[in-house]
Order: sequence, then structure tokens, then C-alpha cells
Amino acid sequence: MTIIEAINAIDDIYPNTYTEEDKIGWLSTLDERVKKNIIDTHEGGENVVFEGYTADTPLSTELLIPRQYSDVYLFWMQAKIDY
Repeated sequence: MTIIEAINAIDDIYPNTYTEEDKIGWLSTLDERVKKNIIDTHEGGENVVFEGYTADTPLSTELLIPRQYSDVYLFWMQAKIDY
């Protein structure tokens, strides 16, 4: 799933007033945790580069969690919206 796919999906299923930049930040925070707590704890984790996402990051950037588990991004953003 890409950044824009995640943002479009949450906006379609869970209307909200948060900005695209807010959502990019949330996705960055989640992927930072995934990188540190999951990827880096496994062999080969050092080969995965993650420098965070900002408003300047291309929206076509692939997120770290594999597509078959990408619902996590939607659940995460829904929780952030509800918070």
C-alpha cells in the first residue's frame, strides 16, 4: 500500500477533517515503530532503510507493512482520528 492509497482509503471509509500532512505524519510514526520494533529485530533488518515521511515524500511511496496486512494502516489512522 502506498501513502496515497492509505490516505484515500481512510478518507473514503471514515470521513474526517484532518489534513493530508497529518495523515502522512501518522503513517510515518507507525512505520517508524514497525521499523524499530519488528524489522530491526530480525536478521536483514539493517538492510531496510526508513527515514520517515514528510509532506515532501512522494505519495507513491510504498509503506513498510506488506499489503496483505495493510489494514493496520487504516485501523491506526481511524484510531488517531477518534483520539
